Amino acid sequence: MKFVNFINQLDKRWIYLVVALVVIIPFVFPIGCPMRITPPVQSMYDYIDDSIPENGVLLIGVDYDPSTMAELHPMAKAMTAHAFYNNVRVIFVTMYPQGSGMAQDIIEKTLTYWNSANPDNQRELGRDVTLLAYVPGVSAVMLKMGEDIPETFNEDAYGNKIEDLPVMAGVNTYDDIDYMVELAGSAVVLSWLMYANGRYGLTMGIGTTAVSAAEYYSYLQSGQANGLLGGLKGAAEYEKLIAEHHGFEGRRDASVGMDAQSAAHVAILLLIILGNIAYFIKKKKEGR
Repeated sequence: MKFVNFINQLDKRWIYLVVALVVIIPFVFPIGCPMRITPPVQSMYDYIDDSIPENGVLLIGVDYDPSTMAELHPMAKAMTAHAFYNNVRVIFVTMYPQGSGMAQDIIEKTLTYWNSANPDNQRELGRDVTLLAYVPGVSAVMLKMGEDIPETFNEDAYGNKIEDLPVMAGVNTYDDIDYMVELAGSAVVLSWLMYANGRYGLTMGIGTTAVSAAEYYSYLQSGQANGLLGGLKGAAEYEKLIAEHHGFEGRRDASVGMDAQSAAHVAILLLIILGNIAYFIKKKKEGR
């Protein structure tokens, strides 16, 4: 009965403390939980790795805000680093006003990491990566990009004229873009699929939140998208692929997040099991 009394009298604050610790510790000391690479993630990685030529162009749509940043930000960072490994130019675009801040943060952090880790292979804003200026009007902007990208934006988000940027050399329409990955936690993904892919034939991949991932599998089956990253796990799988093939040594944000999430799940399951054991022991002792 000591065990039962201990469980029944356990202050809830100790439970909160245990959960807090199992979440915090993996952020400081990553566990490196094993994971299986799913086919949609592998497909996207392989396309970027094998089908985009050197000095080709990867377009990344950053259509999210801080509320979904934890899941989508690591995807954008990983893909940008992947492009740098393959000498592929990266152009960011956003249909959300908040997306500009998200994309600028990705560019700044990825450039900082890359240039510190690769002093002999530096990357520069405007030469290897940029963010197009935000222009309101989702469908109108997407359609106009299919006709003339420089005329649609005129300048990047940093105030530089499009025609003056080496990263934009030869990029005039969707035909000059080798691949696009749209990162979003909303239905704007469907607009990109409808216009960029459906009307102009741009090859696309999708990165979305875990709760939204299921609704996009039909677009994989139809061939409108050739890859899908679903939530933090999808981002962690992508990071793992880069580490295995390119020796990525930077902080793997999604992988660390998965460690913390998995540890919390295990801790909660153990607490539930202990609570049930205590309940049934007590029930048996009382003869019920």
